[in-house]
Amino acid sequence: MSEQIKELPAPGLTTTDKLRMLLDITKKISRSLDLQEVLNLVMDTLDSLIPYDAAGIFVVECADDSKVAAGEEPCVFKSEAVRGYDIEELTNLHLKLGEGFIGHVALSAEPIISADVRKDSRYINARQETRSEMVAPIISNTEVIGVFDLESDNLNAYSEDDLQVLMLLASQVAIIIEKVMLHEQLIEKKRLEGQLEVARQVQLELLPAKDPQLDGYDISAYNFPTEEVSGDYYDWVKIYDDQIGLVIADVSGKGVPAALLMAFLRASLRAATHIGYSPHISMSKVNYLLWESIERNQFVTAFYGILDATNRTLAYTNAGHNPALLLDKDGNSQFLRLGSLPLGMFRETRYHEYYLTTKPGDTLVLYTDGVTEAANSQGEEFGQLRLAEAVKRHQHLPARELIAAVHKDVIEWTDGLGATDDVTFFVIKAT
Repeated sequence: MSEQIKELPAPGLTTTDKLRMLLDITKKISRSLDLQEVLNLVMDTLDSLIPYDAAGIFVVECADDSKVAAGEEPCVFKSEAVRGYDIEELTNLHLKLGEGFIGHVALSAEPIISADVRKDSRYINARQETRSEMVAPIISNTEVIGVFDLESDNLNAYSEDDLQVLMLLASQVAIIIEKVMLHEQLIEKKRLEGQLEVARQVQLELLPAKDPQLDGYDISAYNFPTEEVSGDYYDWVKIYDDQIGLVIADVSGKGVPAALLMAFLRASLRAATHIGYSPHISMSKVNYLLWESIERNQFVTAFYGILDATNRTLAYTNAGHNPALLLDKDGNSQFLRLGSLPLGMFRETRYHEYYLTTKPGDTLVLYTDGVTEAANSQGEEFGQLRLAEAVKRHQHLPARELIAAVHKDVIEWTDGLGATDDVTFFVIKAT
């Protein structure tokens, strides 16, 4: 802050003079969003209002529950701006709530004036020279967020008038701290929004630009994203003119980590497909790569298969994903429930390969849990049974239109609010 406040000598200042100077100080400090700069300016100009030999602004910092469980103190004081103290001694003091003048004020939200600190049992010696002390709480929305501490080498140095001035300044500091915190939260919000947008763009670029074309089949897939980025993923890759590899997956987590994991899955699975591995071997290879590379709380559910138009077969494996829905031409339905554990959870997970012979009129629907877990206002989920009924109701439609119709049913079930997680469909109709 380039503008400096002119310091005036304290002797002879009336209360009105001090209030006028206080107003001038608060006007200047309100122009900055740099908390350290503001607090330093307050400390540098405070002596013009109330003389001191040592002073400090101490902010209360509270640890989250996990850190408290690990043995950290629930709340401690962080010295944001200090003058006149031995920094090493101050660092070693480690005051907690309820300890010393500072701790008592932070706990009670009531100020303290001590005319002679040596006669007060609450005093903890941080300066050998200190004889009197004045401490005021810094309060934001009824919560003490810090304390203002002034110390003097003289006895009975502070009056009630001085306390009133300090309380007024403390209230202004509270407003500034709150404004800076809100500004920092806004910056963090924008940063997170930027991350989500990056993740969304990564996700969109990984999804195929068009539906696959395969003789004897009508195939379509689509992802309906929510506001936040989740890890829903689908893909297809041409192996031969009469064969395609297809996958639908759900990556744990959200945001950039989920998008990056999705990219890793795509690269690994495509590499395994081009090498020529069968579906269950591909899954085993990808599982090991993920187990080696990702955090233990991350995993991927996936359905992967190779569709052969010449033999009219689908060779597939399921790694913990939602069971695929199969409807025949008469609308009889079944869920393909065979499968194994999600990818990345255990090093030696074994995957099996299953075969499905497709007949004209068959409809195979792959989906993510955003479909079946979509809930109405009563908390009742859409579920597998309603999904089967919806697909049967719209089975006469082309694959792309069927997806749109079933998704509309899901939205209607949620009273128009839509699913809370990404919804993805991969529909294969044998013609």
